[in-house]
Amino acid sequence: MTLNLQLRYKSQDSELAVMLIQLCALRSSPSRPSATVIKALLLITFLVCGVAANASISAQLEHNHHITKVSEMMDKTETSVLGELKETISQQQAEIARLQQRLKLSGPKSSSSHGGHGGGDVSEEDVANYLQERFYATSLKRVGWLGVFLASLSLTALIMNNFEHTLEKHIELSYFVPLLAGHGGNTGGQTVGTVLSGMSAGIIQRKHAAKVITKEAIAGAMSGCILGSIIGPVAYKVMGISYHVTIVLLLTMPLLSTIASTLGALIPFICVWCGLDPSVIAAPAMTSTVDVMGLMSYFVIAQQIFKLVGLEF
Repeated sequence: MTLNLQLRYKSQDSELAVMLIQLCALRSSPSRPSATVIKALLLITFLVCGVAANASISAQLEHNHHITKVSEMMDKTETSVLGELKETISQQQAEIARLQQRLKLSGPKSSSSHGGHGGGDVSEEDVANYLQERFYATSLKRVGWLGVFLASLSLTALIMNNFEHTLEKHIELSYFVPLLAGHGGNTGGQTVGTVLSGMSAGIIQRKHAAKVITKEAIAGAMSGCILGSIIGPVAYKVMGISYHVTIVLLLTMPLLSTIASTLGALIPFICVWCGLDPSVIAAPAMTSTVDVMGLMSYFVIAQQIFKLVGLEF
């Protein structure tokens, strides 16, 4: 557009130049008495055409500048609107994905994890039955299993009695018996809670047993190594525990954590496979088994370490 205006301006300048030449020719010609009048007319025409041409070009340039500004504003507005639209679409897609995930998790599942069907949401009927059930019925339903687990805990007394001589020689070992028992229960309890929650939500099913048990066992071993590396130096430097008992503690923590996590993941699946209620059986079964196996592992490791360093046990 600017180039056309410039060409147009040059064309008008050429016309004005022709007029000037004609003016000069008329001025030099004495045979024409009206040369003065023509000269004046040509001069006026020259001035008017020049002013009009300049005004026209200025108006066209201003108009083009205005159009350019409007175009730039429209481009910026379009870009801003498109950006906001893309951001809104991305947010909506993310929200749709979250809703689809929720629907997938809350979709059709088995009726209950208590019936041995591999997990599922607890039905309203189960909740209503629990709320309407008498306290003595709940107690009688649980006391049998609690009695079994209590009897199994008596094995810890037999283990303590069997290693009584070792405890007499190395009294420091007794300091960490409650700590190890509590740690085993805590570690297994976390795993049992995680697995039971996954079963109730339908996320964990029977086919996931091997993957879940392996994952929890490795996680337990790692947790035991981390905690053992903290407790060992504290026991040796702060509590003044002998180095050989400290080594026993360092070796027992990872093993105990692995046993607790493995049993915490395994027992709920065993309950489901046997058609039992894992919410009633899994936690106490895990605690009782971990107490017995953890205490046995502790004393066996202690005897082996004492034997290696040449101490009497």
